[in-house]
Amino acid sequence: MSPIRVLVIDDSPFMRMVIRTMLAKDEEIEVIDTAADGVEGVKKILDHAPDAITLDIEMPRMNGLDLLTKITPLEQRPKVLMLSSLTSQGAEMTYRALRQGADDFMLKPRDLYAVGGIEKELATRIKHLMQIPSHAPRVPKKKELARSVVMIGSSAGGPPMLDTILSSLDPQLPSAVVVTQHMPVGFTAPLAERLNKVSLLPVRESQNGDLLVEGFVLVSHGGFHSVVTGTVGAGGMRGGRIVHTMEPAVHSVRPAVDRTFASGARVFGRKAVGVLLSGMGKDGGEGSREINRAGGRVLAAPEEECLVYGMIRSAIDRNAVDQIVPLQRMSTEIMKVAVQAEG
Repeated sequence: MSPIRVLVIDDSPFMRMVIRTMLAKDEEIEVIDTAADGVEGVKKILDHAPDAITLDIEMPRMNGLDLLTKITPLEQRPKVLMLSSLTSQGAEMTYRALRQGADDFMLKPRDLYAVGGIEKELATRIKHLMQIPSHAPRVPKKKELARSVVMIGSSAGGPPMLDTILSSLDPQLPSAVVVTQHMPVGFTAPLAERLNKVSLLPVRESQNGDLLVEGFVLVSHGGFHSVVTGTVGAGGMRGGRIVHTMEPAVHSVRPAVDRTFASGARVFGRKAVGVLLSGMGKDGGEGSREINRAGGRVLAAPEEECLVYGMIRSAIDRNAVDQIVPLQRMSTEIMKVAVQAEG
């Protein structure tokens, strides 16, 4: 199979060199050229017709957003991976870029010495872009208060796994879905926008007070814990809603998977399903145990499919994982377990 042909567009000579060097180590990827700004980038996209580009946002002459506007009409537009700065302005620009047609984004480390740490994830994201289809906008089904909940927790290496699951999860899922992904403040809205492009279910960032409804995905809002609380709907039907809290970080993160899992277990009991994906640290282990204690089930990805296995290992050490499920089967297994919970 031919390698994925990639064009690197960044105004920093250092970043162009580093990205090119990192990607060149993967035999499935070929860096065909680099460009120092949007003007040069557009020309080289037309000259070389790359399969994918990595794109900086803030550049002289033509920034990343303007470049996206220029290439949108192309019949063979390359897949676009935005490389975003860890700032509030970077978050806003990333959100706009996704709205304008970018396919995915990654965060640049604040510390240039830490850039090498993104090597494996960068190559994975590029390859992943070529596999995941985008879906036409969905018409949300009638919002019914969910009687069960699927809570997904992830950190480093999690977003591509979320793509795989949500792009194949049955739209008839009878549960609400809450995704808690470790991510800096401001970047969970772009993540939700990104996931909404590939998901078969509608996705958006959570807002304080959101009801948990069937077949709808909420991404936990960065900077807050997403706590599930009980509520009563029409006809006395019991369900849940999301409450944002600014309580202290857990495992140095907020939102914490433990807070969402444990609170969801208290409200939904045996109708709570936990799913753990790639992530570092111990977040998710205690919450998984709470799901088990409440009679719910916890699924986890296999170690060989994870960038980091710390979160899942934390749950395994507590004997809180019911089943290890290969990623390609995870959506099917989620549907199966959710239907059983409803029975």
